[in-house]
Amino acid sequence: MSNRFETMLDDHYDHGFAVDWMRKDLGICLDAADENGASLPITALVDQFYKDVQNLGGGRWDTSSLLKRLDALAG
Repeated sequence: MSNRFETMLDDHYDHGFAVDWMRKDLGICLDAADENGASLPITALVDQFYKDVQNLGGGRWDTSSLLKRLDALAG
């Protein structure tokens, strides 16, 4: 948080590891879990949170953009 809080407060998310890439990696993880019979409900939930960010137009935002999801929910 010490290196991101200022940019998050400034609504600046166009640096760092992109949400699109995070969802790709989470998909690989969830697919592997399914193949091995593992249940990863928290991972699946986080993946859905990042899907919400993508739906807000944030596919290229960095992963700290989950704050935007919370802002959108708060209205």
